[in-house]
Amino acid sequence: MSRALTRRSVLAAGAGTVAAAWIGQTAPAAAAPDASSGKQDAWTGERSENGWSIDAGAVSRHQVEGASVAVVLRDGPVAAVLLHVARRWHYEIAPLDTGEGGGVSGHTTRRAVAASYESNYLSGTALCLHPAAYPLGGSEGLWPHHELIVRDILLDCEGTVVWGGDLSPVKPSHFHVDVGPGRDALARVAGRLSPPPGVLRTPVAGAAEDPAHPARRVKALRLSRTQRR
Repeated sequence: MSRALTRRSVLAAGAGTVAAAWIGQTAPAAAAPDASSGKQDAWTGERSENGWSIDAGAVSRHQVEGASVAVVLRDGPVAAVLLHVARRWHYEIAPLDTGEGGGVSGHTTRRAVAASYESNYLSGTALCLHPAAYPLGGSEGLWPHHELIVRDILLDCEGTVVWGGDLSPVKPSHFHVDVGPGRDALARVAGRLSPPPGVLRTPVAGAAEDPAHPARRVKALRLSRTQRR
């Protein structure tokens, strides 16, 4: 089997059969690179595009629940929310621990970026799921029912996370925190998605609400319209 995970192989690995189709404010910290040229520029700012400080001391390794992999993310609410994204992707789209598709990646110290939003990896506030399968500007996209799940995951996050499939240039493997530091919304969502021990998480891991439910679809579509850029 090839190392790169294709959309077709993701379909075979994914769980569930949801029959529905979806058509698919950050503060700049440095000049945005020209991603259309494929050129990578060095991010020179002290903060990533979404306003978070670039601080290697603020990140650590976090286990993805249900998977035998860990990813380096910014500690606190950022990690809690992004790990929810990874957890649902692993359960409902394709496993992150098989070695296919590039697995999962997060924080990096490498400052070369081809799109300004890739600077968010520097602050530990971005996550990449199967990056080899869905690279920046690549031709492979998610199957409609997998995009439906992604839309539902974003709904779980209540607008605190944006998806690379809604950005320009597109990168379907990319997710980043879309609110700045100190925002109450992020802490509130993180507390709901990853509460302290003994407190019930909503939704429960591996048992999310039905993404195809009409009410969920309407809310998710409404959110997607506000996040496309």
